[in-house]
Amino acid sequence: MSGPAPASGGRLVLRGARFPGDVAIHDGRIVALGTIAPEPDDEVVRCDGDVVTAGLVNTHHHLYQWMTRGRATGCGLFDWLVALYPVWNRMSVEDVRAAALVGLAELAATGCTTAADHHYVVPGGDDTVFDAIVEAAAIVGIRLHLSRGSMDLGESQGGLPPDHLVEDRDDILSSTKSVADRHHDGEMVNVVVAPCSPFSVTTELMVESAELARQYGLRLHTHLCETIDEQNHCLERFGRRPVEMLEEWGWVGNDVWLAHGIHISEEEMAILGPAGTGIAHCPSSNARLATGLCRVTDLRAAGCPVGLGVDGVASNEVGGLFPELRQALYTARMREARADALMPDEVLEIATRGGADCLGMTEAGTLAVGMRADLAVWPGHDLGDMSDVLGGLVLGPDRRVRHLFVNGRPVVSDGRLLGLDLRSAHRALAERARVLWD
Repeated sequence: MSGPAPASGGRLVLRGARFPGDVAIHDGRIVALGTIAPEPDDEVVRCDGDVVTAGLVNTHHHLYQWMTRGRATGCGLFDWLVALYPVWNRMSVEDVRAAALVGLAELAATGCTTAADHHYVVPGGDDTVFDAIVEAAAIVGIRLHLSRGSMDLGESQGGLPPDHLVEDRDDILSSTKSVADRHHDGEMVNVVVAPCSPFSVTTELMVESAELARQYGLRLHTHLCETIDEQNHCLERFGRRPVEMLEEWGWVGNDVWLAHGIHISEEEMAILGPAGTGIAHCPSSNARLATGLCRVTDLRAAGCPVGLGVDGVASNEVGGLFPELRQALYTARMREARADALMPDEVLEIATRGGADCLGMTEAGTLAVGMRADLAVWPGHDLGDMSDVLGGLVLGPDRRVRHLFVNGRPVVSDGRLLGLDLRSAHRALAERARVLWD
């Protein structure tokens, strides 16, 4: 990645931001905020009138779905999956790499410094697909939570995915260990154990995955309570609701976060909240697939960390995280019919600190001395006369970052991604998508 950090002994200082003032960075950490006196060795980046926030944290994504955006546009989740499973099964490792490059670059351009990718489609069991995603993250320069997803319950056994798309349980567990051994460093790459969903996995895979994750000190992630169809599947198959099964499988804890979490009852919140189980809220995808309105304010009140997620670009074609701030705010206000149900500063907290809490990142997500210097600098030329600058930022219009720093290193500079040529990456992806569909 271009743009080295300041030489040893010097600071990188972001000067002139309207909010929160100056920011000084040294050795990848925030060392001062506010009005900062200059020092001789400072490297200065002018941010006059701009807004600096902690980098956004994307808690749920499917990067490979950049290959199939704009398809199955009138379907609910189950029909949408059935329509796309056969296409995803034709993807190559290079297809996924091309999609990951574009997906991660678009996230960086919209302020994201950490992305959680839930990849559960492994045609032929070729787990080098995970190497390709890690390589893409290294090129772009943002942190990656790599969820080694999996499915082992095909349609012949009562699952939703076709039999040719599922994997053997022992192969999944062996691959998960191998992927963690190859890539988990606890800093730029965190490997996550992530069986896909209640309607695509066996009880045995869920139980053994939880055991494996805790043996290796890895986090756990899955889809849960996304649709009424999923709830009915659990009631018919197990005689219990999804959260009850989750608890039985050993999946309730502060090392677990769940994608969507829409249809969670008060009683279930009372189980998940005290345990610190997190929720990845994906408001645009939920709207696109008509899955429902997540009870974000109730979940937060119950003690669940809540972060934001883009979800796949086959169900949220924008592919950037910044628009989800406004969408989350609007969704909460529509659900509660209350104009103050969720405020701009709260939704920004969800997109930063809340996401970091979901992912177990204790040193990110907050503008504070000592925290990691994962920072987004937003153009503020149209916010100069606003009394509520964060409100103006969140409520729009959508914007891309002027600068983005991960661990104090520049990833975007003056609106330009440093790690790759994004236009060329988009062209390469478009050609691969055409071939895939042909």
